This record gives sequence, structure tokens and C-alpha cells, in this order.
Amino acid sequence: MARTGEERRERLHASRLYVVTDAREDKHDLPAFLDEILGAGVDIVQLREKNAEAGDIIRWSRVFRKAADRHGALFTINDRADVAMACEADGLHVGQNDLPAQWARRIVGPEMILGLSGHSPGDHDNMPVEVDYVTAGPVWATPTKPDREATGLELVTRAAHKVHLPWFAIGGIDGGNVRQVVRAGGRRIVIVRAVTEADDPVYAVKELLSALPKLTQ
Repeated sequence: MARTGEERRERLHASRLYVVTDAREDKHDLPAFLDEILGAGVDIVQLREKNAEAGDIIRWSRVFRKAADRHGALFTINDRADVAMACEADGLHVGQNDLPAQWARRIVGPEMILGLSGHSPGDHDNMPVEVDYVTAGPVWATPTKPDREATGLELVTRAAHKVHLPWFAIGGIDGGNVRQVVRAGGRRIVIVRAVTEADDPVYAVKELLSALPKLTQ
């Protein structure tokens, strides 16, 4: 289901829950897992395989693309602009030390959503105009980013007042602390382990969504 850039950005603005996952090769349940979490209300799903070769990512991406289309969700790729294009992803997410956003936008064109990691007030204040959304975190220390110090909730509160694009709190968020993020001003969150490692991913998704306020925009 091909979307225009406008349609993708409208879906982005309506999104609250963004899940990042690997291809789950060790679990052999990728199609079922994606259908479960997207059916439970996940808005955006990202395929993140930092060390995989392009051919494998493209192969796995077919499952993500079909699942996202079935549920009207967005599908993004981490880091690789060329692979995002080959996968017909809705979006590309880059970090501060990855391909600069200006160059990423040249590669993916105007129709694809472009996201950027934000770890500090400076990252948010100097956000490139090419970016469609940004993250704020890691709020708490997380093994997903072992070399990155936690920002605390202060960055969430600042983002709520200073960032005018859609932004997502990220890092160590789960059902036990998500309400702290909401009280600090968070309205959208990125989740990894709290869903991908949950015994019951559907319950985890619904628990997180129940804590997030409805978006008015």
C-alpha cells in the first residue's frame, strides 16, 4: 500500500507508540509477533538490525511491509538510507553519528519520513529542517544503548516545551514508569525491550497505550 509523503506525515502525527525490533530470527515468530503488536495498537514499527547485510534486511523487510500495510501502520528502517529505499519503507531513522540528515533526505527523497535521534537540548535546538520527527532520550539507562548516558526526565520536559515536530521519548520506558514520562510531558514513546521481550506483547502494548494521553492534533 503505497503512501504519499502527506499521508505518511499525517499517520506520523497521529502516532503514539513506536516499537523497534530485530528480525527475531532466534524466535521464528516474526509474522505472528508483528500482527499481534500492530493489531494491539502499535503505530510505527522499525526493523533494526545494525550488523546485518543489506540482502537479509531486505528479505526480512517484506514481512514488516506486509504487516504494516495490513494494519495501517508505518514501517521504518534504521540507519541505512539505501536499504530503506529498497525496502519501500515509510521512513528512515538516523542517529547523530549516522549519515547526516541533509544527505539522508537527498537519498530518500521528499516522500519518506525522516527521523533523528536527540540526546540533548543542543540536538533539539539544532535539528535539521529535513527531519520529520525526533526522539528524546535515553530517559533511563538501557542495554540497547550501553554507551549512552541517561538524560533523565528533564529532556522530556524540555522537549514538551521546545520541540514543535512530533517527538518520542525513548530509553528504558516500560509499563512501570511510562506514567512518569507522561507527567513530564511525553505524549509519544519508542519502546524496545518492554514489548519485544514481554511474555505477553499484546498486554504490554495495551498497558503502554492506556497510559498515554490521546493526541489532539
